[in-house]
Amino acid sequence: MKKRIRNTSIGFLLLVSIILSLSLFLPSFGQTAVHQSDFKVTLLGTGSPILSTTRSGPATLVEVGNEKLLFDAGRGTALQLYKVNMLPGSVDKLFLTHLHSDHTIGIPDVWLTGSLPTGGKREQPFNIWGPKGTEKMMLHMNKAFKADLDARNDSGNGNIEGSSIVANDIKEGIVYKKKGIEVIAFKVDHKSIEPAFGYRVNYKGHSVVISGDTRYNENLIQFAKGADVVIHEVAAASPDNESESIANILDLHTTPEEAGKVFSQVQPKLAVYSHIVLLGGLSEEKANLLERTKETYKGNVVVGEDLLSIEIGDKVQVLQPVNGSNSGK
Repeated sequence: MKKRIRNTSIGFLLLVSIILSLSLFLPSFGQTAVHQSDFKVTLLGTGSPILSTTRSGPATLVEVGNEKLLFDAGRGTALQLYKVNMLPGSVDKLFLTHLHSDHTIGIPDVWLTGSLPTGGKREQPFNIWGPKGTEKMMLHMNKAFKADLDARNDSGNGNIEGSSIVANDIKEGIVYKKKGIEVIAFKVDHKSIEPAFGYRVNYKGHSVVISGDTRYNENLIQFAKGADVVIHEVAAASPDNESESIANILDLHTTPEEAGKVFSQVQPKLAVYSHIVLLGGLSEEKANLLERTKETYKGNVVVGEDLLSIEIGDKVQVLQPVNGSNSGK
């Protein structure tokens, strides 16, 4: 009898050991799992000029290799970086789609807070690429904060290198190419401001496209073909809307049906909505963005939310925000 009990105990322990070993390979639910992709996109802000407590201003972070590339810096971008356990000083590369204020108003916070010891103390200049006017804008921004910069430098608490700016007015084409990373700017049609750009980031045979603000655009379609992920703006208003001003705003953007036509020609593994513009008091529930998109596209589409991340590799994986953060860092 004693021998049987001992054998049973050994068998029980062996079963527990096998179960624990297998659990290492099971997906994690209700917590942030550890991921291995070195190509990750995080929607820091998915909003628009419309004030919102749930959607920050437009900003998209692309972590590729050991580089961190920020595309646009709308309202609250520095705080959104902090929510994903990243100090703004860790970002020294910013690419602007266009110079509308909702895409640029967060620049001073990322730039200046990132130069401070408490903000990550950026160790090299803050590099910015953007449409014509970017160099001039940053020159004036530097002048606007001269009192702050001078005071910190005079007290010995400044960070001259980390707060310095290198701004670049760009044209369509490759604007950044290092460490196997290629960033391509392409023109889009935002009508009210020219030029306006979208961007494509290529790395190790994979890619993400960020539309920026645009109407339905053939040039975007050409540059986006073959991309794994397309992050596209979208705008909608109530069907019974008769406001001329709202109609004019819609004319600057892309409807869900038009975006679906873009996706159907590009055929990405995943399409994601960001810079979500809902007009005339239209709620997200009543906007029916996905249903309207399905009228022209049957593939995978996600309505983005702040801090949602996408890992890009042989497969594309969406990581939902957990407790205000989806970063495993």
